[in-house]
Amino acid sequence: MNTNLGETKLKEYYDVALELVIQCGSIFEQGYNKSKKEVMVKSDFFDFVTIYDRQIEAKLTEGLLRAFPESRIVGEEALATAKQLPELTDAPTWIIDPIDGTTNYIHRLPICGISVALAINKQLVVGIIYNPAANELYSAWSEHGAFLNGKPIRVSGATTISSAVVGHEITLINVAAWRDKNLKRAYKLGSLAAGTRCFATAAISLAYVASGTLDAYHVDDLKPWDVAAGVLLVREAGGVVHQTDGGEFDVMKPKLVAAGRESLAQEVIQLIKQADGIKGYTFS
Repeated sequence: MNTNLGETKLKEYYDVALELVIQCGSIFEQGYNKSKKEVMVKSDFFDFVTIYDRQIEAKLTEGLLRAFPESRIVGEEALATAKQLPELTDAPTWIIDPIDGTTNYIHRLPICGISVALAINKQLVVGIIYNPAANELYSAWSEHGAFLNGKPIRVSGATTISSAVVGHEITLINVAAWRDKNLKRAYKLGSLAAGTRCFATAAISLAYVASGTLDAYHVDDLKPWDVAAGVLLVREAGGVVHQTDGGEFDVMKPKLVAAGRESLAQEVIQLIKQADGIKGYTFS
């Protein structure tokens, strides 16, 4: 396949996915605007799903497989009860979170959205995050930049934590095994950052890094569908993403630090290492 043909195919993937995500906006809004929703609890007391999550994932899966039958699907709801995630192969693989920030969605907090990414040859090449509640459509495809409602976006220029607003998912303290780690990291990062924020959705938080609304973002212990689209947005907007330990990012085992500038990312990584080394007390 020559370069031009490859780019044409990639643009087709992007265009079809973008149109499908936009179509799913009506399902999203139908549920969002209801004061009472049919809500089910998954494996943990804090992990919710609605009929709208399932309807959106079904529509996306059906539409993407119809257009691109060579594809594989890694979807949150389809894999909700899976004990192990499938291995990421070189095949075109769609990574779908029908509603990231479902708890926000249930409470009509307008920080939530549909997240769809495409990986080919194990590399992220398409990322789309759509928040109809805020009229925000973030999109990116490899080597063509990142966009919000069709207009280019760029990461911020903050280079040090003292001038940075940092996102950190402190909400994850509701898991006992993760509580101590996250509180110590929140203490270390929050003590030094110009500001800290928690939006309870990795997809939207990463989109905020891509648009410069957040300067950096850290989260561990999530799933590929929570972060895949946002990671590509950050990269295409000029930012960087690393594993929390400073290594190369692994979308199938996401523990990440994202930032607009490499120096800021490295400072956050070092502060996390310091936090993890704190001894003598525990919050568990």
